Amino acid sequence: MNKRIVVLASGRGSNFQAVIDAVAAGEIPGHCVALITDNPEAYAIERAENARIPAVVIEYASFPSRDMYERALLAAMQQQGADLFVLAGYMRILGKSIVQAFPGKVVNIHPALLPSFTGLHAQRQAVDYGVKVAGCTVHFVDESLDCGPIILQRCVPVLSDDDEETLAERILEEEHKAFPEAIRLFCEDRLVINGRRVLIQ
Repeated sequence: MNKRIVVLASGRGSNFQAVIDAVAAGEIPGHCVALITDNPEAYAIERAENARIPAVVIEYASFPSRDMYERALLAAMQQQGADLFVLAGYMRILGKSIVQAFPGKVVNIHPALLPSFTGLHAQRQAVDYGVKVAGCTVHFVDESLDCGPIILQRCVPVLSDDDEETLAERILEEEHKAFPEAIRLFCEDRLVINGRRVLIQ
């Protein structure tokens, strides 16, 4: 049975597009039922409209407190009846109440080989540190930042003349492959969380 997928995005939504394309190609046994965004200017909204996916805007700035924003976000997420929530460039940390409401049902992609270079500007961190290999990580979301159980990782070389932008472009190409693949495995019920490890059946 096809899984119901909801994507959360804050910006241009290129990973969202990769998921849309994989679903349309029949590579993912699921369908995107909604986009939720905190940014009314996000280009991801246009991508959703083009794919006839409903977009729900919950603008962070319109709430007097983070707590009230998160309550509205949680309510919106619960209304979707989703099997999986996909964080595709969603630039806000999900609060504890949201993570606890959907255990094992939220996945994120991070542009680094976790546990290295958590948080913002991971590509810059990698270049500044001088690593020879970088990449991306798809992981389940838990209450810690970029620390949930790892589903998939893909590597790219860091070249001697790389800067943050060139490395980010190379990593993004791998993100567009890794994210749909991880979502496909989830939708095929092939992922089992065993402590820190994710077993692929």
